[in-house]
Amino acid sequence: MSEGVASQSQGARHARVERVTKETAIVVDLRLADGRPPAAATIATPVPFLSHMLDALARHGALGLEVEARGDVEIDDHHTVEDVGLVLGAAIDQALGDRRGIARYGHFSLAMDETLVDCALDLGGRPYLVFELPAIAGRRVGTFDCDLVREFFQALVVQARMNLHLHLRAGGNAHHVIEAAFKGFARALRMATAVDPAMGGAVPSTKGDL
Repeated sequence: MSEGVASQSQGARHARVERVTKETAIVVDLRLADGRPPAAATIATPVPFLSHMLDALARHGALGLEVEARGDVEIDDHHTVEDVGLVLGAAIDQALGDRRGIARYGHFSLAMDETLVDCALDLGGRPYLVFELPAIAGRRVGTFDCDLVREFFQALVVQARMNLHLHLRAGGNAHHVIEAAFKGFARALRMATAVDPAMGGAVPSTKGDL
């Protein structure tokens, strides 16, 4: 496949997206929460900490999620982490379709031991990231470069056409902060993508389009 993102929607709230470049080869199969218990996530990436976070994302977002990624990690993890964010974001966008009937907004405050991270998001179609997790700047969790967390979410919000705010309220353990961010994001995403009966199937915008 040529460089770039190619995707094939597999029906309502389900998408499969593939991206192949000279740096990475990534496939994401995503099914948004639909009230039924999803199958266990299948995550295979060459970045163990990223795999751990994606597994947490699937569990707390009630997502059916399969991720298969290869990348040039002999150089560093940057390309792989960023491109997984790109492909996951594209899958979210594809699975949402025209976004009719969804709640659109989601928020969650996630506590993890000494750490508290607030997450709020809007699936309104305009990408923007506010990322305030200063405790992880320049840090590492094992061999994982914590600065790649911002790169992951920046890539994701652009492709998902999402506005995302992540704010650290308490704590400083880098592992806890990142895990709280991913779990808080998962819970907020689950809320925002949920079908809202009060919407009556309408697009959740006064513009009539997202």
